[in-house]
Amino acid sequence: MANVQFAAKKREASGSAAAARLRRTGRIPAVIYGHNPAVSIDLDEREFVNGIKGITESTIVKVNFDGTERDAFVKTTQRNITSGKILHVDFYEIETGKVLRTKVSVRTTGNPIGVRDGGILETPLREIEVECLPADLPPRIVVDISGLRANQAIHVGDLSLGSGVKLVSAPDKVIALVKFARQDKAQESEEIPAEGAAAPADEKTEKAKDEKK
Repeated sequence: MANVQFAAKKREASGSAAAARLRRTGRIPAVIYGHNPAVSIDLDEREFVNGIKGITESTIVKVNFDGTERDAFVKTTQRNITSGKILHVDFYEIETGKVLRTKVSVRTTGNPIGVRDGGILETPLREIEVECLPADLPPRIVVDISGLRANQAIHVGDLSLGSGVKLVSAPDKVIALVKFARQDKAQESEEIPAEGAAAPADEKTEKAKDEKK
């Protein structure tokens, strides 16, 4: 688990007016729900903005308030569409020691051999679903695709997951593949005659008839 922690305070006042007052003091209204009953809290804006840099939806963070510590995901962050300022945060609390099912982001790295040979890279899958204990949950899965050649693919079943992580997504789903496009381009160039090339025989016949007339 990532060691990302947020110090929060229990929030008693509710409503849009109370939330607006909090934001003016540099605090962000939030709620934590899931394993325990939902609790309204608020966070230091600067600490939260700095803390979420580099985390993903499957990164487990710790939220501390009223002498308690809760493990949770940063589920959603509501932002002002104009300024980008965070208006509200939802934390989803998980139970330590209990198997959970969640989605983990997949990131590819490297420049495939097949692309350097003229192929086209496609990465249709951005996340996979897994089951594991919270302590075994990876924040992301990085896949090296540099060795991928033309007409080759990497599937979910090819991933090397930790011993405590069970794959839920279908193993035949494609994470990355390289399609070889050079052959298609060559065929197109053969089908389209170059400018000034000889016309087909039937076109020559029709042209001769027109000249006789």
